[in-house]
Amino acid sequence: MRTGRLFFIPLALLASACASTGTQTANDTAPAAVPESPEYREVANPRFAAIREAEAKAERDRLAILAMQGEYAVDFHFAETVPLAPGYERRDDKDSGGFEVVFVVEDGDEHIVLQHLLVMPGGHVIKHWRQDWVYEAEERFEFVADQTWQVRAIEPEKTAGAWTQCVYEVSDAPRYCGTGRWNHRYGVSTWTSDRSWRPLPRREYTKRDDYNALNAENRHTVTPHGWTHEQDNTKTVREGRETAATLVREFGFNDYRSITGFDFDPARVYWQKTGDYWARVREAWDRRLARGATLVLTTEIDGMPIIQGTFAQAAKADEMSVEEQVDAIEDLLGKWTSSGSDASLAAN
Repeated sequence: MRTGRLFFIPLALLASACASTGTQTANDTAPAAVPESPEYREVANPRFAAIREAEAKAERDRLAILAMQGEYAVDFHFAETVPLAPGYERRDDKDSGGFEVVFVVEDGDEHIVLQHLLVMPGGHVIKHWRQDWVYEAEERFEFVADQTWQVRAIEPEKTAGAWTQCVYEVSDAPRYCGTGRWNHRYGVSTWTSDRSWRPLPRREYTKRDDYNALNAENRHTVTPHGWTHEQDNTKTVREGRETAATLVREFGFNDYRSITGFDFDPARVYWQKTGDYWARVREAWDRRLARGATLVLTTEIDGMPIIQGTFAQAAKADEMSVEEQVDAIEDLLGKWTSSGSDASLAAN
């Protein structure tokens, strides 16, 4: 049995999530420590054994992805390691944590969608990041310049036998994709991505203006006690599509440990009420990320107008018809995104 855990979330997200409840929160993105801490205990990952028992690799791959669903206590740790620029001094490590449930939103043979929801000890729920997995994907979106993503074909030799993971913001806006193969040697399942570009992480962009992109490789490992997400990041200055400088390498380690004893029911209630609305949000983003598309976000880098807008709509979704939801989503994304063919971005 564990107690005394601190819970950290971006305050701006808390402000959006709590707006309909009347909770007053500073509109800041510094981490907030919530001292209340429930009792809970760590348990074994209930889906770990099934992966080892599957005979076909394709099924082991699917089961490994599905094994990331569940209820977790999560620790997030980021440490700068190797300075790459003259005179650069490593910044302090960043540590935070919370309680998170991962739901399976779609479960197909070659397409799996996992949605993360943060739950505060007081019962507030915050829709967190989303991960989509596609087997032998033909294309993926790539972060190509500030606030800009382009959908590009994946080389056949890279995608053969591989899964492409795409990660999305709390508003379901795109963040990054990576492509790689699962291996199941020694009874442990690990997926390692290729290197790809991503925008500044939320933990940084209110505090740092000395870099604007991460070049990153991801590794997901399913463990007997949950799963882990490792990141090998290089903090980089990009000018358009060109790399102007590299500052420092960073190691990220996110540890998802299966637990029982924490009340995740508020997340289930929230998703039951809003899941259909968020499905329509995903569809609206998908239309903007069609084959060959270039998508530009016209918000400031924090994306808060879209985050606050979608969270507010979700809070009132049960009062809106399907048509009203679709219209509201289209109005919001239409205001804060632009798209079209951009030859200069398509060049590489």
